[in-house]
Amino acid sequence: MADTNTGTQPARETAAVAVPSQTAAVVPGEPLAAAAYRGRTAIADGVVAKIAGLAARGTPGVYALGRGTARALGAVRERIPGAKANIAQGVSVEVGEKQCAVDLALVVDYGVGIAELAERVRLNVIEGLEDMTGLEVVEVNIAVDDIHIAGDDQHDRRVE
Repeated sequence: MADTNTGTQPARETAAVAVPSQTAAVVPGEPLAAAAYRGRTAIADGVVAKIAGLAARGTPGVYALGRGTARALGAVRERIPGAKANIAQGVSVEVGEKQCAVDLALVVDYGVGIAELAERVRLNVIEGLEDMTGLEVVEVNIAVDDIHIAGDDQHDRRVE
């Protein structure tokens, strides 16, 4: 590669090259180093939302995700044969090239400490997203929309 300080190299050849994240150990001459400079990976908002939804639902004390209307529509959808549950229900994300932010709407089980549950959900979502996507999670905002009391629902379904 030509020395960029001499001014002899055309400007288009000095364009920025994608640099791997600092969390990955890149050793010159290794296949990972070569692959890290050969393209860009884009992760769709829906993928990030699904990962966040699964991580939140997997936290004990979370009964469901989503606000009242969304949960009602989800319950109707689940009764249709062959229909799948919306894993990203109650999850809203903003995804950039290296960072993302997540908003969650939760329904919690009665008797669970909300502050402690919110912190566990936040940690699970951050860990899940950073491990699977490599994105830096800059914030996870949690809104507790409702409390589930056992016996309130006709079907008393639980998120598992």
